[in-house]
Parts: sequence; structure tokens; C-alpha cells
Amino acid sequence: MERKSQSITIADAAGFLKKNDNYYILTHMNPDGDAMGSGFGLCHSLRAMGKKANVLCSDPFPKRYGFLYEGYEPMKFTPQTIVTVDLADTGLFGRELQVYGEYVDLAIDHHISNTGYAAKLLLDANAAAACEVIYQVLKEGNMPINKQIAQCLYTGIATDSGCFRYENTTPKTHMITAEIMGYGIPYARLNRQLFEIKSKARFMVEQYVINNVETYLDNKCAIIAVTADTVKETGLAQEELEGIASIPMQLEGIEIGVTIKEKEPKKYKVSMRSAENVNVSDICGKLGGGGHMRAAGCTVEGDLSQVKLKLLSVIAPAMGFDLWLS
Repeated sequence: MERKSQSITIADAAGFLKKNDNYYILTHMNPDGDAMGSGFGLCHSLRAMGKKANVLCSDPFPKRYGFLYEGYEPMKFTPQTIVTVDLADTGLFGRELQVYGEYVDLAIDHHISNTGYAAKLLLDANAAAACEVIYQVLKEGNMPINKQIAQCLYTGIATDSGCFRYENTTPKTHMITAEIMGYGIPYARLNRQLFEIKSKARFMVEQYVINNVETYLDNKCAIIAVTADTVKETGLAQEELEGIASIPMQLEGIEIGVTIKEKEPKKYKVSMRSAENVNVSDICGKLGGGGHMRAAGCTVEGDLSQVKLKLLSVIAPAMGFDLWLS
């Protein structure tokens, strides 16, 4: 889609945020660490300046990121300014936020697939996370950054970079993170909390994934499907399903890992992860979605068997296979 947004610089974004007085900060449904970190990092900074700011999401804030919004209470005000963070397309707003789709003043993002829905767009597709961009805006504008804000920004960068293991991690990512660590955040404890400690429900999720993974295309593509019936029968916690897209990639020889999650009858959210040789953003783009080269997503409709067929029919040629059944 051709962008209609006015592309702006980090300095422009900082000036815009300092100029206005109150904000609704929107982020995508099923919020991950970067959505939560960028949303609350910006919100805390704006509030520290004496401005009014709320973070809005169609889905509940995940409890595992509760330390990011500890003490947060929504303010009552009529918003003058709508800002989105880590949100590439209005289709990711979710039902509760769709009303704001045509009124976004500024989008701060790192997805190359951003559709240009906002009046102004600050996009850095080379950033590992939206939090990396937010940090630069706050620093450029001499806006408040304290330990709480730094903790938010670290969380977003660490989670979106796979604790600095993914290909999207750059020297700039490390330099920015080093500056963030300088605010005295408990980064070792955060890393353990984000990447090592698992709830019993999370163990159940990972056990389910391992026991039910399917492989295709000469065992180079791994698919895991989680239906509404599966969630109901097994008691899998929706919140614990975050991040399972990376689990199939742990299998030796896998080049693409696909997770299919039923959102409503005959409508599935698809998350893809890839190794070095495949661009999953292109694959998801052909299915109406998008994202990054190594991490992308889309929504596919149909019965589960039809959804798998649709996915494999697009994945196969991207991996050099003539037939998805090969």
C-alpha cells in the first residue's frame, strides 16, 4: 500500500510530543513486550512532563508485564492527540480501538510493512524494536527518562530481539541498550523474568507444542496449530501463548516455524519465524499481512485444513519447492 503519511524525523516527533498536552497511546491487540514497553515507556515520560496520557489496547495488559504498568491508573480526559506505537496497520487495532483508525496523529514504528495510516509517521525499519525508536525520541527531546521508563524500553528491545539473539540486533541496538542500562535497571533480573522463569501454564503450552508439531517440505517447515477447542480442552492460558511462534524454530533443520491460533470460528492468526534463507514478511504479505524479514504475521480464514493448505501453497515456492506436498 502506498503510504499517505508524512514521514518525519526523530527531532520532529520529539517536538510534536512536547507541543501537545494530552495523549491516547494505542498499541496492537495481543500486546507483546515491545508493545507494552513502548506504550508505557512513552506514557510514563509524558506524564512526568505534566501531560495527560493513557495507554489503550483492545486486549487486557498481560500480567507477565505487570511491572511495566505498576501504579498506573487511567486518567479521565478527552484526547486531543492519538499516537500509536509498534502498530503497523489499523487491522491490528482490534475491535475496541477501531474507532480511532482514521484519527491517528502520529505513528512510531519499526515495521517496514507500516501502511501509512497516520497523519505523521516516524519509521525506522532497521530498529530492533519500537522501544529503540522511542528511546531516541525521548533523548532527542530531552524528555524524562528514569529507571521505570528505562525498564519499559529495555523490556521492549530485549523481547523483540530475542534477548539480543535475533538478526535484527545491530550495533546501534547494543549502544542504545547500554545507555538504557545506565539508568540502573535490574537487567539481570529482567532477563531471568522475561526469558527463563516460566509458569506452570507456560510449561503446559510448550509441552503441547512439542507433542503436536507437524513438519512439511522435507522437514524444513514446522507448523503448530492451537484451536479454540484445544484451548478449552487443555486449559491452555491465552496469555501464555505469546511467543510460541519461536518454539518450532528450535527443531534442527527447520527454516520456517509457523504458529496458527484460532481467534474466532474459521479465522486464524498466523505467526511466522524464519532462519536466514527465507523472508517471511514477503510470505505474509501475499496473505494480507506483513512484519519483518524473520518475524511476520497474517490472518487467514477457513477451516484449519484449508488454512494449512493456503499457508503451505505460499511457503513452498518461497522455499524453492514446486509442490507443498513435497
